[in-house]
Amino acid sequence: MQTLYRRLLRLMPRIGVQVTDIAPGTALVSRSATPLSVTSADKGTWIVRRTKGGAGEKGGAAEEPGTSAVALGETGALLLMDAAAGRDERKLQLAAAEYLCTQHVAAMLALYEANCVFDVGANSGQYARRLRRLGYTGRIVSFEPTSETFAKLEKAAAQDPDWHVYRCGLGREETTAEIHTGWKTMNSLLGPSDYGKDRYSRFNRSETEEIRVRRLDEVMDEALDGLADPRPYLKMDTQGYDLEVFAGAGKRVEEFVGMQSEVAVLRLYDGSPGMGEAVAAYEAAGFGITGMYPVTREATTGRVIEFDCVLMRADAAPKP
Repeated sequence: MQTLYRRLLRLMPRIGVQVTDIAPGTALVSRSATPLSVTSADKGTWIVRRTKGGAGEKGGAAEEPGTSAVALGETGALLLMDAAAGRDERKLQLAAAEYLCTQHVAAMLALYEANCVFDVGANSGQYARRLRRLGYTGRIVSFEPTSETFAKLEKAAAQDPDWHVYRCGLGREETTAEIHTGWKTMNSLLGPSDYGKDRYSRFNRSETEEIRVRRLDEVMDEALDGLADPRPYLKMDTQGYDLEVFAGAGKRVEEFVGMQSEVAVLRLYDGSPGMGEAVAAYEAAGFGITGMYPVTREATTGRVIEFDCVLMRADAAPKP
């Protein structure tokens, strides 16, 4: 015999209310006309999503075909996966690496009590916005040399009083230089390598723009002005030019509690250092690797082209 509860649930669709069975004694009631899918994450926990059709049929809905919740070790975190996510393993892995890298950087900034991030090669401010979303509240100093992209960066930072922007590049010497533009987010002071030209057709056509290049140690006093106890962190993403930026810090590189550099396994730019050379220079300056995250991979071979390398100065960690 049907219970009164069950009879009421069966009447609800007649008045435009959708009922989705989840488990014995548990149902989801919604006024939405869009079907809902319910994925069981663990005992007593379900993940509900709107779908474009399919799941949520009368008589018990549930789980959307191809959807699963994967526990991430003993962290309590769950990764919701559906069939579409696994169709492009490379895209999934790179997206996960970007997320984990940003999470790791945010954790290191908190652990080392960093209060100023030097965002070198800021583009239109993507990196800074991610840090803000993850809770970093300290100063950000962004550097972007090209006029069109700098305008976007300046607009992005306009409502954030502790996000300062500079229209210049950074390098080993104070000078002016021609930068290659028109490569989307990959503008560089270096020309493309033969490998780079084979990989990216955009490298076969290029315009240039004259930019100012400054030394990092020359801008640090201005960038850190007003901070009583500066604990800066250096992020570099300059398309093959990171080691030149690093060299421009001179002895003042010792003031940075940590850093992040895009290091190349396969070189996209003529004259850029390989991963081994770059990491050796960073380690010689007192930094140690805390994380390596692939940025790009070859679709045909699976080889990593570049890593985001996060390094911290162990002796800068606050004492317990």
